[in-house]
Amino acid sequence: MLGKTAGGLFWMFRYLERSENTARLIEAGLRIALTRSGSTDEEWTSILQTTAVLEGYNAVYDGVVTRETAIDWMLRDRANPSSVLNAIDAARSNAKTVRTALTREVWEAVNDCWMSLKEALARKVQERDLPHVLLLIRQKSAFVRGALHGTMLRNDIFNFARIGTFMERADNTARILDVKYYVLLPSVAAVGSSLDNVQWQTILRSVSGEGGFQMAYGQEPRAREICQFLILDSRMPRSLAFCAAKICSNLGYLASDYGLRHPSHEMCDAITQKVNGLGIDEVLDKGLHEFIQTFLKENSALGQQIEVDYRFYQ
Repeated sequence: MLGKTAGGLFWMFRYLERSENTARLIEAGLRIALTRSGSTDEEWTSILQTTAVLEGYNAVYDGVVTRETAIDWMLRDRANPSSVLNAIDAARSNAKTVRTALTREVWEAVNDCWMSLKEALARKVQERDLPHVLLLIRQKSAFVRGALHGTMLRNDIFNFARIGTFMERADNTARILDVKYYVLLPSVAAVGSSLDNVQWQTILRSVSGEGGFQMAYGQEPRAREICQFLILDSRMPRSLAFCAAKICSNLGYLASDYGLRHPSHEMCDAITQKVNGLGIDEVLDKGLHEFIQTFLKENSALGQQIEVDYRFYQ
């Protein structure tokens, strides 16, 4: 396969996943804001920071953060390269470049996703419409994934699509956990309180993990178990351990198909072994934020190495 085609598949599915993840982060911010008293505008700074778009936002809005402008920036602002509208445009553009590698069902699902979200985000989203629009973003992304799984051959095309998906998903889960760090309680004394538990439950809901958590850990949301679930539990399809394992397995299939291992394989193996070798108490003792920041850097480096190894830009 040409490196350009591999890169197109990889980035197409990264952008699709990013659009869904941005919607999940906005939803997490909205739900957490409901648990706070008084003005919550300042807390959107944390949401923007965790999505890595704060610098661009400040350049446009002179550092004045409001809920309305922050949400609009993340959903539809053309000046924000990671806005949902730009991400969907980029996903479709990549899909066009690899059109012959996709089944008709996948192409139509991407096209439908692009047209639906372009219409929904053509103008500023009103408060009353926001839940529907966030749900629409998640549903359209899920339809593309469904078409991929239901119609595509399990070959290198499928593997690059999956690697892109799980690279982005791991990044997102780590960032959502970091939202909790930045939007933490006003005092250490509040840790373990009902407010703390509600906020952790909100994090679970933002990754659609509430039901799975209850089946695995019971009805009571506790910070330690939720961190265990979202970081180390390999049964949870959005956990860091699950995503790292899937990236490794899909890279492994490529190595088998092409008969060649690259530095990215070693890097992925190291990340997976590191995550699987930790206990949740060790993660929390060393600092959740520090762990997440390290993971984000390593995940980003892995993505860059995959681009080099498979010559995406040659």
